[in-house]
Amino acid sequence: MNLLAVLRIALKALRVNKLRSGLTMLGMIIGVAAVIAMIAIGAGAQERVREQIKNLGSNLILVLPGSTTQSGVRLGAGAAQTLTEDDASAIAREVEGVVVAAPALRGTGQVVAGNANWSTAFFGTTNDYLVARDWGLASGRAFEDAEISGAGKVALIGQTTAQQLFGDADPIDQVIRVRKVPLTVIGVLARKGQNALGQDQDDIILMPISTARNRVLGQAQGRLRRIGSISVKVADGVDMKQVEERMRDLLRQRQRVQPGAEDPFTIRNLTELLQAQEASSRVLTLLLAAVASVSLLVGGIGIMNILLVSVTERTREIGLRMAVGARARDILQQFLVEAITLSMIGGLAGIVLGVAASIAIGQFANWNIDITPQAVALAAGFAAGVGVFFGFYPARKASKLLPIEALRYE
Repeated sequence: MNLLAVLRIALKALRVNKLRSGLTMLGMIIGVAAVIAMIAIGAGAQERVREQIKNLGSNLILVLPGSTTQSGVRLGAGAAQTLTEDDASAIAREVEGVVVAAPALRGTGQVVAGNANWSTAFFGTTNDYLVARDWGLASGRAFEDAEISGAGKVALIGQTTAQQLFGDADPIDQVIRVRKVPLTVIGVLARKGQNALGQDQDDIILMPISTARNRVLGQAQGRLRRIGSISVKVADGVDMKQVEERMRDLLRQRQRVQPGAEDPFTIRNLTELLQAQEASSRVLTLLLAAVASVSLLVGGIGIMNILLVSVTERTREIGLRMAVGARARDILQQFLVEAITLSMIGGLAGIVLGVAASIAIGQFANWNIDITPQAVALAAGFAAGVGVFFGFYPARKASKLLPIEALRYE
């Protein structure tokens, strides 16, 4: 008996009890849909983390000042200004594997442009900050060396700040006032989006570090060239743990820290933190898919139960087929095809439902989803495998019936 004839007989047998066949397929439909939806949600979460890593800047290490103690009270990290521009220069010059080390001073304040004003954060830094953060320019130019060394009254602004201050107008060559200091906008930063904490990275102003220190912040320790952080970019393929240890040893040596004493600074491997978050989301995706696949197993058990009932109901038909020449493998093939047909029809319907459910979740829950062909193929293949696995026992039971006993069955 050829496969086409077997498939035709299987479809005819399934049409005899449409309601029963439909209810049997329901388990496969729900199972496949759940697997696709869960994988799409999990993959969307992983993609979101990868975007955050990209927006943050690849291979990025952040060095922050340490804590300090006043009147017995320990203040938080960054309370003590223990880092200088010379520390940043030493890291870039002496630590192998470091591409750039960008010093930065941070402040907040009201920014005014014409009749518009906006409260935002501003950073005094160098062009190395753009390299460390993989941050390009949407328009305009970066700082010139003379502007960095001579406290030039220039600034780069983020997309959000530009929109709030200038709307749709071109901000290049416009003047903004940061803490009453006039600065000329020479460039607009490319869009970065939100970081891992949900903060808008485009709501920012960059200015030369000498401008921030001498003109805007007016720090009394300007002679010491204190800074608030150092953004370090590590070359691709370099062990970031080793670079981190070299930086720690260098800074402890420069700041004359005694052996066993606490570091007067904090080193944070931001890329490593986000990669750990990505690994966690990947494990969560596998867990969700595993939980969803349980419903596929339940659907397979349903298929086996229905086929066992079908074998019992069609015992005389099986005996008659064998009596007129059907072989045991023909009976086995027929019931296997019925099981696979139930699984595949349910699987196809589940794929449609799963894709629709994923899109709906993405739209209504404002969640990133990523429907991959691999996930669809995995769900469909698993559905077919369930059909073969759970359909084999009823099919084998039918093929082992003796024709005489089957014909006598009532």
